[in-house]
Amino acid sequence: MAEFKKGYNPNRSSDWNYGGKKWRLSRSKIDLFIECPRCFYLDNKLGTARPRGPAFTLNVAVDTLLKKEFDIHRARGSQHPLLAAYGVDAVPYQHAQLDTWRENFEGVEHRHAPTGLTVSGAIDDVWINPVGELIVVDYKATSKSGTITSLADSSWEEQYRRQIGVYQWLLRQNGFTVSDTGYFVYANARFDKEAFDGQLEFEVTLIPCEGSTDWIEETLPRVKACLENDAIPEPGAKCEFCPYRTAAGKKLLALHRSNS
Repeated sequence: MAEFKKGYNPNRSSDWNYGGKKWRLSRSKIDLFIECPRCFYLDNKLGTARPRGPAFTLNVAVDTLLKKEFDIHRARGSQHPLLAAYGVDAVPYQHAQLDTWRENFEGVEHRHAPTGLTVSGAIDDVWINPVGELIVVDYKATSKSGTITSLADSSWEEQYRRQIGVYQWLLRQNGFTVSDTGYFVYANARFDKEAFDGQLEFEVTLIPCEGSTDWIEETLPRVKACLENDAIPEPGAKCEFCPYRTAAGKKLLALHRSNS
């Protein structure tokens, strides 16, 4: 996984903007469009992305170690104990392009003919069941009280269903038979221990998720229309970045006028 350490750049190279040779419509960019078309437009059309949040390096560590763990069973062709414990009849899938599918800025790709958009998504893992269906898998790490057994109590449930759905759609567009059910491997760090003692203990659970795909084909033309339009889109109803930009801009403008 690539590591980026440079500071915030408000003027990204045009190669990475819509129309540039490196631009792809990633799964996360589609989610940004759904959340806030204006932020999406500023990012992908004008090249000014939202500032990044802090790097969740513990999550990256969990992600990396889970991949190594499942890769051991992939090489052996064996079932991971977690799958056996949950009665999931599947094994990690072996494919020559798996490392590419997992790589940020590459992933699974498909050129959507009606819009000409190249859609991509980096997948954490893929399993396969006895009837030859691929199973999309994503790793998550968190720390919350109780055992995580479903997505029902998460504010991210719909986003997670869309995430799994985009990966399922991409694999299907590449000719694979894909199960409607994906899984989240959830590593939950426990904080009910008496002391830290230099280590975190994780409870790992397997959460099934029916991927949501029926929205994709009608969303991609809207994404295309947004990118092709010179008019600035309306902000998303729940976007916190747009009100900040508006308020800050008004106050700076007022200060500028008062000092002129």
